[in-house]
Amino acid sequence: MSIIRTDKLVFEYTRKDEENNVTETVRAIDGVDLDIEKGDFIAILGRNGSGKSTLAKHINALLYPTGGTIWVGGMDTKDDAKLWDIRQTAGMIFQNPDNQMVASVIEEDVGFGPENMGVPTEEIWKRVAHSLEAVGMTAYAKKSPNHLSGGQKQRIGIAGVLAMRPQCIIMDEPTAMLDPIGRREVIKTVHELNKTEHITVILITHYMEEAVDADHVFVMEHGQVKLQGTPREVFSRVDELKALNMSVPQVTELAYELKKSGVDIPDGILKIEELTEALCHLN
Repeated sequence: MSIIRTDKLVFEYTRKDEENNVTETVRAIDGVDLDIEKGDFIAILGRNGSGKSTLAKHINALLYPTGGTIWVGGMDTKDDAKLWDIRQTAGMIFQNPDNQMVASVIEEDVGFGPENMGVPTEEIWKRVAHSLEAVGMTAYAKKSPNHLSGGQKQRIGIAGVLAMRPQCIIMDEPTAMLDPIGRREVIKTVHELNKTEHITVILITHYMEEAVDADHVFVMEHGQVKLQGTPREVFSRVDELKALNMSVPQVTELAYELKKSGVDIPDGILKIEELTEALCHLN
């Protein structure tokens, strides 16, 4: 069952002069067709300016299409009457974790969203406890966010969205401002939520390694989906990715170069363990 579906989605930014006349139109999304199943873990890759963040904002109805249609949980995002329901269905996590903190105590921050939704107080505290447990931050409930690392703050941001009981979490480059340890913490957390809570995850990222364990990968360039498939299918197409000025996971790059030099190993190696096993099986 589809939770996110787009049909020839188009979005154009317009620039205007001082007299409000349109001086330029830039097409950021250009005829994108997506079909994302409930419970999937999706990675959307692309360089800066590829349109991936603009697409993310459409899923949460922060932007409206200038052409085509996007449905979230079966609801057309152009239907203003469904706006609140759409944003409850698809929660958003942004790059800077500090921008998502609204309270001086962590448990109050996590409970802010459900409180705004009018959830009864007793239910709010149940959701806060569950959400903090789900992201491994229960021990920090009474603490101030000021004492947390970047990765911990981002996990609190995820808990805040989780407390609103969304069916889908969209993460717009959530690890871009984190160190390697923080990045690993956040990605591990969302994978666990995907598996244990059956929440659909849409991860927008430019870190290729973060896409390795996704169910499906979309690669965007100039507002269009240029490649898609499983991580193995996409990262097997090294030459095509390089033509798009994109990298591949380091171990995939190493395996690709070894194969080019004549070593008989499979395409699309994604992890060190796979490369080690392939090399061990050589005659």
